[in-house]
Amino acid sequence: MALNIGDKIPDILGINQDGETVKSSDYAGQKLVLYFYPKDSTPGCTAEACSFRDNFSKLRKAGYQILGVSVDDEKAHKKFIEKQQLPFPLIADTGKKLVEAFGVWGEKTFMGRKFMGTFRTTFLIDESGTIEQIIGPKEIKTKEHAEQILKQL
Repeated sequence: MALNIGDKIPDILGINQDGETVKSSDYAGQKLVLYFYPKDSTPGCTAEACSFRDNFSKLRKAGYQILGVSVDDEKAHKKFIEKQQLPFPLIADTGKKLVEAFGVWGEKTFMGRKFMGTFRTTFLIDESGTIEQIIGPKEIKTKEHAEQILKQL
């Protein structure tokens, strides 16, 4: 069963690009943009990550920390962060625990081919770790996703 608005997020979120455990309690008292994306270093995911990078200080000023999540491993995340100079951590959800808990893992179709993958989805989480808003795949414009969030605040 997927997490919804009003639900508390799990404490253990996963492992970041440096192999460190990331917990929601690490962000207690802070708001969080938790965004799920399909794959490191692909055009749409790079555009989305760069949107967060380019608006990082504005989001921080609005009180938000940023955490990205994909099923890529730590090594891929580290490379992606270095190449795009991302100022925020990425969670390596290789066991798919987080994507399944948040209900963003499922069957996708691309060019007539069906496969399992991550639905691009963003969760805005309040200071107590409760989901306030969910922005789904059809609403997200990768090149201006951070601006979409900032306009709503």
